[in-house]
Amino acid sequence: MPGTKLTFATVRKIAHVLPDVAEGTMYGSPALKVHGRLLTCLAIHKSAEPESLVVRTDFDERAALLAEQPDTYYVTDHYVNHPAVLVRLSKIRIDQLRDLLALAWRFVIAHESRVASRHRVKGNKRFLRERRYR
Repeated sequence: MPGTKLTFATVRKIAHVLPDVAEGTMYGSPALKVHGRLLTCLAIHKSAEPESLVVRTDFDERAALLAEQPDTYYVTDHYVNHPAVLVRLSKIRIDQLRDLLALAWRFVIAHESRVASRHRVKGNKRFLRERRYR
């Protein structure tokens, strides 16, 4: 859709096609989350350009996006240590946004699985340690 300005309403519509996406807020800004974990939100930090989106992604994928399309994707010092990329809504095409949100969704779900797995392992170790001393 060349010439069509994308808004957070467009982002919301695309993201709600993905499983378990819910609306919420992040620091008072509209956000979309998966099982309570951030998927995307409007960038409100003063270092971000107006009309930008924060989208969760791993650092390798972010580096690839920045290298491929620096006019669309960027990062500021504030976000450099966070697994996220900033997106200029005025520059991204709707098909790119759809792909990016699907990528972000997979990242959030995978991260959630790793965190849950670590908690299960910790819980099992505690259980085994407690059994040993009975």
